[in-house]
Amino acid sequence: MARLNRITLSGFKSIKQMDLALRPLNVMIGANGAGKSNLVSFFKMLNEMMGQRLQQFIGASGRAHSLLHYGPKKTPQMEAELVFEDDTGEYYYRMQLSFAAVDTLSFSDEWLGIVGARHRKYSNLSLSSSGGPESGILDAPKGQGQEMAKLFERVLNDCRVYQFHDTSPTARVRQYCYVGDDRRLLPDAGNLAAVLHGLKASNDQKAYRRIVGTVRQIAPYFDDFDLEPTGPTNKDIALNWREKGSDQLFGPHQISDGTLRAMALTTLLLQPAENLPGVMVIDEPELGLHPFATNILASLMKKASHHCQIIVATQSAGLIESFEPEDIVV
Repeated sequence: MARLNRITLSGFKSIKQMDLALRPLNVMIGANGAGKSNLVSFFKMLNEMMGQRLQQFIGASGRAHSLLHYGPKKTPQMEAELVFEDDTGEYYYRMQLSFAAVDTLSFSDEWLGIVGARHRKYSNLSLSSSGGPESGILDAPKGQGQEMAKLFERVLNDCRVYQFHDTSPTARVRQYCYVGDDRRLLPDAGNLAAVLHGLKASNDQKAYRRIVGTVRQIAPYFDDFDLEPTGPTNKDIALNWREKGSDQLFGPHQISDGTLRAMALTTLLLQPAENLPGVMVIDEPELGLHPFATNILASLMKKASHHCQIIVATQSAGLIESFEPEDIVV
């Protein structure tokens, strides 16, 4: 697993200049407007970039003037550098996005670098300097350059943002999903039922049993999930569940917002280690949770941080109190 050691970011939304060193577990706190959510938003942009959807992200975010610090007149470009490290060396990803016509952004520079990595003959690669609208990682030249780009594609794709705020009646987590979409939890938990079904159907059900046991601690009335594929070809599944002492089957629309978020967070953090992303970014996980559930959540984060790097943005004093001072980023 490549760990994100440092992120340098300038000119992005409210972040004029930031140089942040990171540990395996990072709990970010700060006043409203301090930039916590904007740092999370940067990682969302990174996710969209790796899916070749940067221009869609820019459009949905209010165009380029909303992403540049006080607009393009004051900040004509934004820059970022991410430094990863594993047991073979350090990996650098640097990009520069500049204001372009039709109120959008284009790549004026994109660069990959490796320092001290064993068996890596290619030490640096410039990908984009001609105003391309999307990242050049997927279009790297063949040969060693392409091999290096694929390495960075895997590393950057493994920085995933999770935000379970939407628990409205139309939220994807409350709808049917495809039963085969069960490898890794989606950013909005839209495939939660499929992931739980896959864990329950596996030969080793330890992860599933841990998830059920933890949900029971948070919601004592909860007994178990009832996950049976349905539909014309048994390819659809919903987050059905049962209550202790009752034979009635309940559906996803009969779960409270807080309990549903707790189910999603518990599943995210208790997935098998091989399913976890390299860097897990979670935005305000305490939303709607009882203080007792918040304590459990902190314990799960500590355990998960042994297998993946965790970055959390929070405003919860109760959550902060559960961590060590060195885990807190002010």
